[in-house]
Amino acid sequence: MLRRTFLTRLTFALRQNDLDRAQALLNAAAKRGEVTYIAARVHQSRGEHAWAAGKATGGTVFLLASITKPMTAAGVMILADRGELKLEDPVRKFIPEFTGGERDRITIRHLLTHTSGLPDMLPENEDLRKRHAPLKDFVAGTCRTPLLFSPGTQVKYQSMGILLASGIVERITDTPFRDFLKRYVFEPLAMKETSLGLGGRKIESTAICQVSGNDDWNWNSPYWRDLGAPWGGAHSSTADVLRFLQYFLEPDQRVLKPETARRMVTNQNQGLNEPWGIGFIVNGNRFAKKCSPNTFGHWGSTGTICWADPATRTSFILLTTKPASDSRSSVLAPISDAVADAAA
Repeated sequence: MLRRTFLTRLTFALRQNDLDRAQALLNAAAKRGEVTYIAARVHQSRGEHAWAAGKATGGTVFLLASITKPMTAAGVMILADRGELKLEDPVRKFIPEFTGGERDRITIRHLLTHTSGLPDMLPENEDLRKRHAPLKDFVAGTCRTPLLFSPGTQVKYQSMGILLASGIVERITDTPFRDFLKRYVFEPLAMKETSLGLGGRKIESTAICQVSGNDDWNWNSPYWRDLGAPWGGAHSSTADVLRFLQYFLEPDQRVLKPETARRMVTNQNQGLNEPWGIGFIVNGNRFAKKCSPNTFGHWGSTGTICWADPATRTSFILLTTKPASDSRSSVLAPISDAVADAAA
């Protein structure tokens, strides 16, 4: 009994050391000036930890980038639960102009699992942003753009598929997608700081992304921040993203049928080159060395990461303002690894 107690205490101490290491890495990134805003939250059965450094506080709102995608997917699956669409429905059933050639074979499932053959971004993406194009122009471009491969034959990340999925919800419900998400996803989960687009905020009240130049279409521009891009335009805090992840760890009836929520975090791409859930990355190796294979979550290009590991019942959110292309190896991955080590 004494030996068991000693080992339990030793294990707890080692795990606490890993959490302390994660916090130290976060503080160091801010202290050396690498990140301007940085905040994290860890939830485990033993308790919850919230850290913030630089200009951030625990309640700072960040531009999430692609963490938006599973939120958009949840909105689509609400209509699946209602019987207003099926994952095997062809996209052209709801967006008739999306037709011709192999487009006719693309289903809603393909859009949500990155198997459609659509590109991540349109060739004219930068031109569209420079002229402050509305989302309907991105949809029109997606209906014309060539496919990269036959639908369902491989996995290739595609933000434009997520765009079309949100467009289907708008056409079925005749409701702006940002309003639909607020009413049926964010409000039921008490995600009071979350919005698709700015949600009435001023940009100055949010974390300012570390981007160079004064382009009026970059991540800090009024145009981009309030476009409400369903593939990357959500704003939120660490506490709200935690509420979202926790819902999928322990689903109930507030948003989806529990079996639907569980399906979203289960690999849908058996036999293909990359596992993926419905809107969620489902692959522990994509998040940390010691995450279990069933870990689900997402990365964001603005310098964000979130994941939940069903094996350890751990949820982790790290939001920064330094682009992931520059911060993944030096900030995001090391802190994520330390948290996963603490949970293992």
